[in-house]
Amino acid sequence: MKVLGKILLSEFAHAYGDALNWIENWIADVEAADWSSPHDVRERYNTASFLKGGLTVFNVRGNNYRLEVQIAYQTKIVQVIWIGTHAQYDERNRRGR
Repeated sequence: MKVLGKILLSEFAHAYGDALNWIENWIADVEAADWSSPHDVRERYNTASFLKGGLTVFNVRGNNYRLEVQIAYQTKIVQVIWIGTHAQYDERNRRGR
């Protein structure tokens, strides 16, 4: 899979250093993966959530942070949409994204 939006992840890891290792491992995992469905994602990340509109949400560092991506299974592209703290995620959802 190809990961787009790594700059967002890098900026976040710079601000939240405790997430750096998880983010680096996630990128390596995704780039080595060959996901063809949400089932494939769930096999590796059993806490991933699949939302309407094709968004996938990953719990980062024990659910301290949230990562939203869009996965295009046919073209093998994972686009980073947003990453933030769980509190920011909750606030964002209250406002309707």
